[in-house]
Amino acid sequence: MYSELIARGTTGDIAAGAATSLEQFHRIQDLFDKTFRVSRVGIWVCTLPDEKLTWTDTVFDLFDLDPQSPLRRSDIVALYTPGSREALGKLRSAAIADGQGFTLDAEIVTGKGRTRWIRITAIVERVDGIATRLFGMKQDITAEKMMFEQVRYAAEVDPLTELASRAKFDSVFSDIYAGRDPLSYGLLLIDLDGFKAVNDRLGHQAGDQCLAMAGQRLLKALPQARLIARLGGDEFAVLYPCETTEALRGAGHRIVEALEYWWGRGSDKLKLTASVGAALIDRDIAAKDVFSQADKALYRVKAEGKGGLQMASEIDITNAA
Repeated sequence: MYSELIARGTTGDIAAGAATSLEQFHRIQDLFDKTFRVSRVGIWVCTLPDEKLTWTDTVFDLFDLDPQSPLRRSDIVALYTPGSREALGKLRSAAIADGQGFTLDAEIVTGKGRTRWIRITAIVERVDGIATRLFGMKQDITAEKMMFEQVRYAAEVDPLTELASRAKFDSVFSDIYAGRDPLSYGLLLIDLDGFKAVNDRLGHQAGDQCLAMAGQRLLKALPQARLIARLGGDEFAVLYPCETTEALRGAGHRIVEALEYWWGRGSDKLKLTASVGAALIDRDIAAKDVFSQADKALYRVKAEGKGGLQMASEIDITNAA
């Protein structure tokens, strides 16, 4: 009799323990589901070779699709932007062929037409060396990308003129010398003559507006420029694609013409001009030396009365002031 009671009690304890374990499992599963939803992370699976997709609800949310809608991989791939679609195709093919997986930040246009960035992580499952399944996570990183873009914009764009910043100029100038851009370029350095009088007589707000106007005139005059930057104050720089001194000279004259204008009203109207120094970029000469050549040509113009262009190749750089 005692043995029966013990047996019944043990069986009951086991059943109760199993129920408790199952309840805990469901609680943990629910916690994971809620955490993934808050984090905007979803799980995806793609079997091979039939390419059948299975998604958790969060992935459907990321793509703005109804969880009850059919999943066809060709339809989903079409929601990626061209660049992301190409990158995904290459990484996926390589992973299936012989890779262990990949991570990709991809841009999509959702089923509701919204642009979104997702981070895809993929793992390859193999049987006897053959890829049979891809699975991983997709996470919404749109806010992260927007923050990064804001930081990048602040670093690379001059807030006053919306031209490139000095940091961006230095970066592109270095890229040209590193061979990451195979084209030939010329460097033009520009000082806005008469700008100090604008600040002194019309105030700094008028000066800021004057600089913004100068930036717009430069953009309009040189639409083919690789980069137009404000280096600081009333100083600008242009990296212009060209192979000959004559082509660079033509760009310089367009700058001089574009930056000859009046600013202000009535008796406070002031005339501005531009002094420009130009040098062809020779990759056999150090970047700092090419910059110095253009800078010395610029100051030759200023020393001789301002408002004009001087080619570095037409002066004796070694004796230039």
